[in-house]
Amino acid sequence: MRKLLYALAATTLLLTSWAHAAPELRSDHPERYTVVKGDTLWDISGRFLDDPWYWPEIWHVNPQVSNPHLIYPGDRLALVYIDGKPRITKVASNNGIVKLSPKVRSERIDTPIPAIPLDAISSFLTDTRIVSPELINEAPYILEGEDSRIIIGAGDRVYARGKKPADKVGVFRRSKEFIDPDTDEFLGLEARSIARGDVSAENGDVLTVDLTRSSEEVRIGDRLLVNEDRRLTTSFMPSSPDEEIEGKMIAVDGGVTQIGQYNVVAINRGEREGLKAGNVMAVLKAGNFVRDPITKETVELPSERAGLLMVFQVYEKMSYGLILQATRPLSVGDKVTNP
Repeated sequence: MRKLLYALAATTLLLTSWAHAAPELRSDHPERYTVVKGDTLWDISGRFLDDPWYWPEIWHVNPQVSNPHLIYPGDRLALVYIDGKPRITKVASNNGIVKLSPKVRSERIDTPIPAIPLDAISSFLTDTRIVSPELINEAPYILEGEDSRIIIGAGDRVYARGKKPADKVGVFRRSKEFIDPDTDEFLGLEARSIARGDVSAENGDVLTVDLTRSSEEVRIGDRLLVNEDRRLTTSFMPSSPDEEIEGKMIAVDGGVTQIGQYNVVAINRGEREGLKAGNVMAVLKAGNFVRDPITKETVELPSERAGLLMVFQVYEKMSYGLILQATRPLSVGDKVTNP
C-alpha cells in the first residue's frame, strides 16, 4: 500500500530575525552528495552551509506551496547556481538535474529522511510528561506483581490500588521537580514513563493490570495515569518565536554535565511566554569572570552564542528542547533567547 510520506512546510521555515541574511557556503562544501540512511535534513544542510539554520533558503522550493519534494536514502544531490544563488537540487538517474519542485511524493518506501533525529525525542513525545504533584499523588499506585514478583515487566500482571483512570494506562514514576532558578517558582513535575498496560479487572479499588510494554522494570509505588497515546510526528517546522523570549536551560536528560548536539534539555519558558513546538532558540554561553589588572575589579565577559535548540514539547511554564547545534560544551544555566 502506497503511503503519503513526510512533507515539510517551507513557508513556516522562513525566519523573522534572519529573513534578510544570506546563507554562506562552507569552504569545504561538496559539489555532490548521496543521501544515506541515518541522515537528517539538518545534517545534510550542515555539509553545505556554515549554519544549517538557513537550509530552507538553499533548497530549491516554491515558497507558495507547502509540500516540497521529499529526499530519501540513495538520492543524489548537487550544488548548482540559479540566478547567481546557490541551490541544492536532485540529480536524476540519467545524470540530469531535477529541481526540487514543490509536490508530494508517494512511493513504496517506509521512511524518508527526517528533519531532526526523532529517536532522540521519541520517548518525550509519546509518553513522558509534565504533571502537577496533585495529579500523580492521587493516581493509583502499584501494590505488587503477580505471585509477589519483585522484577516486573512486559508480559507480567500487576495489581494497583485506586480509581481506574482508563482501560489503557501508562505506568509512570515520579522524577524531577523543576524550579525556576531565578524566581523559585514551581514549574512542573516530570512523570517518567516506565510501562504501558491494560486494566483487565476491578475488585473494589484494586485494579488488575496486564503490562503490554515496558522500558524498565516496574516498581511498587509507581503510578497509573491515562495513556494519552500521543502520536509521534515528523513534521516539526523550525521557526523563530513570535515574541522576544529569554530563559535558561534548567536540566538535561540523562544527568550529563556537558551538553552537546542531540541532548534533550528542559528550559524555564513555556506556553504562557508564547513558545510553540518548532521554535528555535539560540543558546548563549555565559562569559568568564576575569580580574581587571588595572582596577582589580572582577568583570564578567559578555555571553557568546554557542548553540541552537529546537523546542519540541511545550507545557504551560516550561518546555523540552533538542540541541541541534553546539559549537562548544553547553551547561545547565546557559541562557536561551531568540535566534
